[in-house]
Amino acid sequence: MSLPLTGRMIALPETRELDLFAQMLESRGAATLRCPLVSILDAPDPTPVLAWLRRFINGEMDDLILFTGEGLRRLLGFADRAGLKQAFIDRLGEVRKLTRGPKPAKALRDIGLRSDLAAEQATTDGLIATLATLNLHGRRIGVQLYGSEPSLKLIDVIKQAGAIPYPVAPYIYADQADDGKVIALIQKLALGGIDVIAFTSTQQVTRLRDVAKGNQLEETLKKGLAQVKVAAVGPIVADGLKNIGARVDMMPEESFFMKPLVNEIVAALGR
Repeated sequence: MSLPLTGRMIALPETRELDLFAQMLESRGAATLRCPLVSILDAPDPTPVLAWLRRFINGEMDDLILFTGEGLRRLLGFADRAGLKQAFIDRLGEVRKLTRGPKPAKALRDIGLRSDLAAEQATTDGLIATLATLNLHGRRIGVQLYGSEPSLKLIDVIKQAGAIPYPVAPYIYADQADDGKVIALIQKLALGGIDVIAFTSTQQVTRLRDVAKGNQLEETLKKGLAQVKVAAVGPIVADGLKNIGARVDMMPEESFFMKPLVNEIVAALGR
């Protein structure tokens, strides 16, 4: 008896958990095309991150907004290397924690904590809508930035509410595949032979779009995305795809992680 994805080719722009993602699909019979588009690195200058951690541990913040699970894990890594991990976790247990989506909530659960308040929707606008229901006047709010993105809109909302923001950027995004490999992926999408491309972050979408634009391949990318099935791990990624004119064929209804995404792909394409 053949496996449900036998004969299917699935392109994977994932980086951090590429092997795990590929193995989940390959164990169901798929062949995978691995093209990691973006890598995630610690902030190159640890000084401001460590200064933020010490202020947080010393009780200078009342709330913490967590955009991503990756952000919390990177903060824990910086704290661990500085001998501050347990103090950081202890203080995390004392402050009010607001999460933008399920991944930062899971990262908290992994260290025995929980989110105190989740965004109404797993987007920055959803987080802003949730903040609008709170009295923030005089609150001191730590903000874990999404990569190195300044999140100026959110920072402005916090200031307008009479609170003081304390932003921190514990990681950055960097190009993983060279442009030649990204161009090859774009061309393979357009030539056929790929059944699905599965996106797990908006940075992957942005990288694909930017390389296409910089090499006059926008129409080729448009053609490719139109003729393959496009899978998104969650609504934030789906919005990013729609912003570049791509439709989204598969997305988990809830629990926006890799395993539910694999299940959606199997349900849509399984034999």
